[in-house]
Amino acid sequence: MAGPGEPCAGPGVWNQTEPEPAAARLLSLCFLKTAGVWVPPMYLWVLGPIHLLYIHRHDKGYIQMSRLFKAKMVFGFALVILCISSVSVTLWRIQQGMPQALEFLIHPTVWLTTMSFAVFLIHAERKKGIQASGVLFGYWLLCFLFPATSATQQASQGDFQSDPFRHLTAYLYLSLVMAQFALSCLADQAPLFPKRPPQANPCPKAGASFPSKAMFWWVSGLVWKGYRRPLGPNDLWSLGSENSSGELVSQLEKEWTRNRSATPRHTKATAFKRKGRGNKEAPETETLLQQQRGKRGPLLRAIWQVGRSTFLLGTLSLIVSDVFRFTVPKLLSLFLEFIGDPNTPAWKGYLLAVLMFLSACLQTLFEQQHMYRLKVLQMRLRAALTGLVYRKVLALSSSSRKSSAVGDVVNLVSVDVQRLTESITYLNGLWLPLVWIIVCFVYLWQLLGPSALTAIAVFVSLLPLNFFITKKRNHHQEEQMRQKDCRARLTSCILRNVRTVKYHGWEGAFLDRVLHIRAQELGALKTSSLLFSVSLVSFQVSTFLVALVVFAVHTLVAEENAMDAEKAFVTLTVLNILNKAQAFLPFSIHSVVQARVSFDRLAAFLSLEETDPGAVDSSPSRCAAGEDCIRIQEGTFAWSQDSAPCLHRINLTVPQGCLLAVVGPVGAGKSSLLSALLGELAKVEGSVSIKGPVAYVPQEAWVQNMSVVDNVCFGQELDAPWLETVLEACALWPDVDGFPAGVHTRTGEQGMNLSGGQKQRLSLARAVYRKAAVYLLDDPLAALDACVGQHVFNQVIGPDGLLRGTTRILVTHALHILPQADWIVVLEDGAIAEMGSFQELLHRKGALVGLLDGARQPGDGGEGEAEPPASAKDPRGSATGGRPEGGSESDRFMKLVPEKDSAASEAQTGLPLDDPERPGRPKGEDRTQYGRVKAAMYLTYLRAVGTPLCLYALFLFFCQQVASFCHGYWLSLWADDPTVDGRQTHAALRGWVFGLLGCLQAIGLFASMATVLLGGIRASSLLFQGLLWDVARSPIGFFERTPIGNLLNRFSKETDIVDVDIPDKLRSLLMYAFGLLEVGLVVTVTTPLAVVAILPLLLLYAGFQSLYVASSCQLRRLESARYSCVCSHVAETFQGGPVVRAFRVQGPFVAQNDAHVDESQRVSFPRLVADRWLAANLELVGNGLVFVAALCAVLSKAHLSPGLVGFSVSAALQVTQTLQWAVRSWTDLESSIVSVERLKDYAQTPKEAPWKPLTCAAHPPWPRRGQIEFRDFGLRYRPELPLAVRGVSFKIHAGEKVGIVGRTGAGKSSLAGGLLRLVEAAEGGIWIDGVPIAQVGLHTLRSRITIIPQDPILFPGSLRMNLDMLHEHTDEAVWEVLEMVQLSATVASLPGQLHYECADQGNNLSVGQKQLLCLARALLRKTQILILDEATAAVDPGTERQMQAALGSWFAQCTVLLIAHRLRFVLDCARVLVMDEGQVAESGSPAQLLAQKGLFYRLAQESGLV
Repeated sequence: MAGPGEPCAGPGVWNQTEPEPAAARLLSLCFLKTAGVWVPPMYLWVLGPIHLLYIHRHDKGYIQMSRLFKAKMVFGFALVILCISSVSVTLWRIQQGMPQALEFLIHPTVWLTTMSFAVFLIHAERKKGIQASGVLFGYWLLCFLFPATSATQQASQGDFQSDPFRHLTAYLYLSLVMAQFALSCLADQAPLFPKRPPQANPCPKAGASFPSKAMFWWVSGLVWKGYRRPLGPNDLWSLGSENSSGELVSQLEKEWTRNRSATPRHTKATAFKRKGRGNKEAPETETLLQQQRGKRGPLLRAIWQVGRSTFLLGTLSLIVSDVFRFTVPKLLSLFLEFIGDPNTPAWKGYLLAVLMFLSACLQTLFEQQHMYRLKVLQMRLRAALTGLVYRKVLALSSSSRKSSAVGDVVNLVSVDVQRLTESITYLNGLWLPLVWIIVCFVYLWQLLGPSALTAIAVFVSLLPLNFFITKKRNHHQEEQMRQKDCRARLTSCILRNVRTVKYHGWEGAFLDRVLHIRAQELGALKTSSLLFSVSLVSFQVSTFLVALVVFAVHTLVAEENAMDAEKAFVTLTVLNILNKAQAFLPFSIHSVVQARVSFDRLAAFLSLEETDPGAVDSSPSRCAAGEDCIRIQEGTFAWSQDSAPCLHRINLTVPQGCLLAVVGPVGAGKSSLLSALLGELAKVEGSVSIKGPVAYVPQEAWVQNMSVVDNVCFGQELDAPWLETVLEACALWPDVDGFPAGVHTRTGEQGMNLSGGQKQRLSLARAVYRKAAVYLLDDPLAALDACVGQHVFNQVIGPDGLLRGTTRILVTHALHILPQADWIVVLEDGAIAEMGSFQELLHRKGALVGLLDGARQPGDGGEGEAEPPASAKDPRGSATGGRPEGGSESDRFMKLVPEKDSAASEAQTGLPLDDPERPGRPKGEDRTQYGRVKAAMYLTYLRAVGTPLCLYALFLFFCQQVASFCHGYWLSLWADDPTVDGRQTHAALRGWVFGLLGCLQAIGLFASMATVLLGGIRASSLLFQGLLWDVARSPIGFFERTPIGNLLNRFSKETDIVDVDIPDKLRSLLMYAFGLLEVGLVVTVTTPLAVVAILPLLLLYAGFQSLYVASSCQLRRLESARYSCVCSHVAETFQGGPVVRAFRVQGPFVAQNDAHVDESQRVSFPRLVADRWLAANLELVGNGLVFVAALCAVLSKAHLSPGLVGFSVSAALQVTQTLQWAVRSWTDLESSIVSVERLKDYAQTPKEAPWKPLTCAAHPPWPRRGQIEFRDFGLRYRPELPLAVRGVSFKIHAGEKVGIVGRTGAGKSSLAGGLLRLVEAAEGGIWIDGVPIAQVGLHTLRSRITIIPQDPILFPGSLRMNLDMLHEHTDEAVWEVLEMVQLSATVASLPGQLHYECADQGNNLSVGQKQLLCLARALLRKTQILILDEATAAVDPGTERQMQAALGSWFAQCTVLLIAHRLRFVLDCARVLVMDEGQVAESGSPAQLLAQKGLFYRLAQESGLV
């Protein structure tokens, strides 16, 4: 509405022929009146329809009429009536013949329509559930500001009597608009019938007012709560559906699938395979990064289509923010113009100070909205990409799985996804700084004229340097990522096979390998950091060079160009914006370079070959009796589309209810046949069909880190009677009864708390519980002893077992069960050699008879059971499937209910299933610290950096800041120099000194930044070594209690933060802190009155920081712990992918992963909005310092020179973001220093005995003879538990072969663990050749004893390295042992032979081949003492006989301890020890023990030997 007074008309209003100061033009009454009339209606008519369309598409429900709504409508109709009255009065006056200016009719008419539209918007928002309107808030604010300014000026002229009606309507209008503005600051009630269901703890943003949303005040409640006490999961808000994984992943997956199908597909696994480089480390130094960049396009388009609306809205906010950013220098120019003109009225100075304050505040608000939207987009994309990677893991083909490793996938989720999403914040930094630079040049041209052209020459001359630096940094960044991947794979492999590493004393060798890779990684990081410092300084120098060259050319070349305050300090302010642009540009390039590497890795992984869902024609309906349940016709299969077939022309038909046994030598293709039936192999030709649901038991048991009951149910509902039946049949009840929490006991990471046999039986129980129609069983009896194996076969698999009536395909080496099979298939070299019933094949005297003859003893009862590890012993356990003594039916059902107090159960077993510090803590959860980070963590980090380096860095920062202060102060003196004949007499001197100070500042800046970054790398190296040492020195029990995901998280994500984030945050903190000291000094010295305002501002800053830091650090810890669960679950699923697909439970697993990610999102969202809360409020308070400095300058105008005022105000304009970033850097540093805290988590955990003590009781060559003596030996697995082995005393003579037998849990493997000191003796001791092993270093001891465990383990690397880990033997010796184990021909046929690269876990070899290689490794060591722990479980009987012969000849003169689960192996031993409940029950020769008819005799009866 028009203000009172005369219209803007007349010949002098827009006359620009007469010069007039810019301030006078912009602050004229006519300009303010015109803007006040037209700006608010234009604003509403532009944004109103868009807002209406938006709320129509996003209906939130209906809001009842509230008092707030009614008040808005009353004031709205009052404004409409006021506009109508203005139009009516004007028309009446025209009718009465009074001349009226046309604007008095047009303006009220425009406002009448606009106010009507505003009232309609208020009503429409209520109907659509809008509780607070940002559009109307802005409209009422504009309606109030412009007319209020013009009305105030008009009122000061005292013109009320001329037109009292218009004066009164203007004042009434302002009152009503002010009331509407006040009401728009409030939020309405929630919708009565919301479209989305209510949540338990909803986010308060939905019910917040618009100012609260703009300033993020709605977060204050959570921040205050975090300040008063540590935040917990229950304090966090529920996750909105728009941020949930299910919705986000489905959107991205839909776009990804659509874009990929539109692009020519190249889904070959070779795109992901690592290419060798001619040395043994080649596979470990390759990354997921591939040359086929065409895979980048579909994923990039999918991400853009999902996030473009949010990104574009955030970019629009940033552009508006930049408009206000460039308004500030113009206002400063007007302000200095005002200071230089003594005749300008003071009110214009105050108004300019207010306008600078408002411009800075609006810049802050729009910039923070930009950051908020992009951070939310970043969080959403992280969830979507994590879900996409997880879904890809579930679909990977076998060849793709073999070409990748668990560590690679964990790195993708923990590092690459994080880096890719973080780069979104910097995408606008690739183009927007260029716009800033152009605008800055325009400003400089206006200020300095043609002299500004020299700035272009300076920038162009520096461009090649920056392009060169960027290219080199890209190269080193990729090299660092390659080394990081290599380290992650090796670390993951070591942690997952730590028992094997400790058996052989290989910790030192693996530490050397990891540290060697780490040194290369840090070398690349060091070079990249130095180049980063050069890049930053080059941009800093370019800004200084622009100022120097421009000022020099302006003052020295042109005769009448003198330097004044306006030119100097407005130019300086513009160059500060230019400096930010140039500083932001390298950050953006750096982030995008990192993101590109990570993006290529993600695209390559997502393009890997997947299993073909159409490879198997599966039907969910069960087939009727007599029908063919499984049919393969002319089937030829390969592990990948490019590899040679592994199964040739398979023709197989299996009727419903048939028990089909598949036998054959190692490598014949037995497991491949099951994989083909599951669709895991690439089908070259033929057809496969299966009718009915399938259950699968893999050869290597896969167990989840969940409770026993959850593992068995596997997502199905609990059926307690059926569960009891299944556990009984699978002989698991004796084990379950010994667990601390019964069936609710967690199994640990990869089932580490279970023995091999227990894991296999649990895997079988999972399949049986499924009640499937088809069972594919891959040698489930291999890990079971004779008694348990026979029990499981009879009760589960056999003709009278639980699975009778179902179709069963059993791969087995247990030839004694073949007579009970309905049909037998013999495989050789990937083809069916023969098939038929047992009797038919005997009569044919073909391949089966050859296998039986090779076995020699067809009465074998199974393949032996691996003894439980240290954490899984049940001294009271029974090996039979019968009920434990004293057990009852009700007892068993009680076990299905979670026990509230498991202390009693735990005291009866040696099973440490919980954390030592927190008994009963659920496995998989990472420990979370509480409260502020302790000062000791900072001291730990600074000590790692080094005291001299810290002091040197502080000195360098101080020096460069002194140079910066002198640099600015010298410019103010230059600006105040008097002019003589249009020139300044000392211009040349001023220019030279100005240039010298700038050079000193640049040198100091580079030296200080490089010192901090190099010190950070040094600290990172030492902290990583400490973590690696702490973990490697931990006893085996530590790894059984600690989830692998927690360890991998520390070795990947936390290490990455210490590598990159902490040095960067420390550098930023020091830069901003010293910059803050300079600004405070400048403002205080120039205008001492400002101290009165600076001190309260500092107190406010300190208050905000204290409130924020406690919450931020706790949220950081919670986020890290939650993300560990995500990593663990991804790694677990990667290992069990075939089982998940076989059971068709991809859906529940995806839901479980989404739940883990959503829990992480619940922490991430409060953390990011708390960051915005801090930034917005700190900048708003800091903008007050700009206002204070300008206000003090106006008050002290008569006493200050323009140069000092320019110095003061330009410095104050910097302090807002300087102080805000100083606090943010401090907070980010404290949040990141949590990673140091987590790296030091394991420093205080119990450690093993020294590997190589200074004094050792054993002197080489030891042991000479191999005599072993146990003297009253006993051990326990935890201090509070009873002895698992007690009172064991016996002597083994040199060269004697002793068998150790007993039921499951009797303590057989405990003796081996005690001999290798995996668990230290609790009483008594062990002597070898008269030397107590407690006085021998662990590595000395373990290197003198060879153990061949049941599980064959190979590490990534060459075959040569796997056989001779310490490089102690010649190639000839290696070939000799390969000949002994009959693998020389196989190895000779491999590419590279001894240098053939083994995949992670040796997945590119069969289990039997891996076992033979482990045997060859033992033969190569040839120690005086050998421990065999069922080393031949995974090989066929013929190969087993040859292995026994090789062991007998090679270790003929050695002392051999044979831990046997099949008694026939101990019949040729000189002596047998029979263990029972942790004690030696019987001892003697096999013949003597059989004659005694004691426990050994009963075991022999169960094995069918007597």
